[in-house]
Amino acid sequence: MKKTGILAVAMLSMIAAAAFAGGSSEKVIKIGFNIPLTGDSPKVGEATKFAAELVKKDINAKGGLDVKGVKYMLDFVYVDNELKADSAVQAAYKLIDQDKVLAVVGPDGSGRAIPAGQVNNDAKTPMISPWSTNPATTKDRPYVFRACFLDPFQAPVAVKFATEQFKLKKVAILYNLEDDYSKTLAGLFKDSWEKTNGAGTVVAFESFGQKDQDFSVQLTKIVKSGAEVLYLPDYYNHVALIVPQAKDLGWKGPVMGSDSWGSADLVKLSNGSVKGYYFTTHYAAAGAVGATKAFIDEYKAAYGYTPDDVGALSFDAINIVLTAIQNAGLTGDLKKDRTAIKDAMASLKDFNGITGKMTFTPEGDPVKEAVVVKVNDAGEFEFVQSVKP
Repeated sequence: MKKTGILAVAMLSMIAAAAFAGGSSEKVIKIGFNIPLTGDSPKVGEATKFAAELVKKDINAKGGLDVKGVKYMLDFVYVDNELKADSAVQAAYKLIDQDKVLAVVGPDGSGRAIPAGQVNNDAKTPMISPWSTNPATTKDRPYVFRACFLDPFQAPVAVKFATEQFKLKKVAILYNLEDDYSKTLAGLFKDSWEKTNGAGTVVAFESFGQKDQDFSVQLTKIVKSGAEVLYLPDYYNHVALIVPQAKDLGWKGPVMGSDSWGSADLVKLSNGSVKGYYFTTHYAAAGAVGATKAFIDEYKAAYGYTPDDVGALSFDAINIVLTAIQNAGLTGDLKKDRTAIKDAMASLKDFNGITGKMTFTPEGDPVKEAVVVKVNDAGEFEFVQSVKP
């Protein structure tokens, strides 16, 4: 083939490539999202995606993210993990190997974040979970971070509040045996309660399966146990079924919950039966001010409802990644950039998130406050108190 022919073929190839890429020469930052858009808790994935879309819209409208004087447009890739551990692992591989993202946000819950975190760490791709509170998510994984507090902190906070608020001694615990988050938090709460209130004060320690919808056997035992307080470290979809059934079976005492209650669908799905109860969480939407209120107002205007914990934590998680990218800079070498972003995330200090100020420990965990909220008569999550680490 003549030299002119070779050049012509090369030019045609370049034109075709440009057409395939939309003809754009824009610099792009690609971030992956490993989230549940279907399955038992699709509202969790929705909250993360909605928060992400707000961030992307705001930054791209300004011409992109400024990284050391160069503007990059944001491209977010959402992969559905179906709230399943094996799907979360496959989503991690897809985002890392096929989509070649710089970093991954999610999975949200510990049951998915723990196995997916191992994949990300092995592939040296930074990952931050907005909502996974189990210590195993980040342990011995330098490429894995979280935007939330940990269960070993959450459990004693819940025990201290419940003990002082209700002034009662005997507690029952009902948890999901098939979920790492729920099982771990139940055990931590049990240990902390007995340390605070004495041996034998956990009078019922009952479990259920992920697909269960009838909890009458466990709840009957709990009602007959003499328990004065019920602790439910369970996801909102289960809580919405458990609480009405407990009341139907004669439960009249207070109920305490965990951060997995913090969904915009909790009150609606439970038909309001959770009103008057308390749970530990990451932020309180009712009465929020400053940047937190601005985020809530923008989210409500875009989607028609108040963002829950996952939405707020996802907003922080995304901005942690973007701040790390700005601090690290980009070379165009994916492997080097992933490691540089990891290092920049690890060195963040006093990051001002809408769920609180954060500085990361060597394990990739933020030092931050926990919040106790009450589900008030209007169905809002009303601030009660905050607790420092």
